[in-house]
Amino acid sequence: MPVADLRFLTSDFVSTIASPSTKVSGKLRRWLVRSIWLVTAAGALIVAGYVFRAPLLAGLARAWVVNEPASKADAIVVLGGGVENRPFAAARLFHAGVAPRILYMDVKLDSAEALGIYPSEKMETQWILLSNGVPASSMEVIGTNVASTYDESRAVRAWVRQTGAASIIITTDWFHTRRARWIFHRELRDTPVKIYVAGVDPVRYNLDDWWRNEEGLVQFQNEIIKSIYYRVKY
Repeated sequence: MPVADLRFLTSDFVSTIASPSTKVSGKLRRWLVRSIWLVTAAGALIVAGYVFRAPLLAGLARAWVVNEPASKADAIVVLGGGVENRPFAAARLFHAGVAPRILYMDVKLDSAEALGIYPSEKMETQWILLSNGVPASSMEVIGTNVASTYDESRAVRAWVRQTGAASIIITTDWFHTRRARWIFHRELRDTPVKIYVAGVDPVRYNLDDWWRNEEGLVQFQNEIIKSIYYRVKY
């Protein structure tokens, strides 16, 4: 039923209930009127949310993500877990002259990698960077068996303290940017380094249609949960 018709019927029904000639007690009448208007308002919001879901959900995603591109930094940091897009973005930033060095992680091996069935993520990242024209002399692996964004922030902190770097730029997936920025700022707060976060486009969806893709739905949901977990734990 169209929203306009629903509102008309509701208004007519409310007028009948509110009429003094209707045999309903005053207290019950007021409760019925309030309840009907609340149900009507909720229904209208649900209908409006469905009709305008595309701009609302796209706006929600864009409000969540963080993007702080920097023109210059001492190093580009490639976080683990995204070899299909993060190293490529880092290589583009390197060739654009944003930073002279790329840091990538010694990610903890999974069972297949430990058996040598698949190459490690560290090796894959190195190959991708080399194949995209980044010289080996401009790459550096940091950390040891890192397994989380928290571990990565600690690895970068150790590198910053050792080198005295003044600025870094982190490349990671759009939905991961907010949690990454929070934990890096927290763990590197005792250093003078400036931290920038650059969002990387996912391979199979974008910010305008993320809810239409299962991977987009899962990643956004997981990041919300992980962000809450990080706030509680760290």
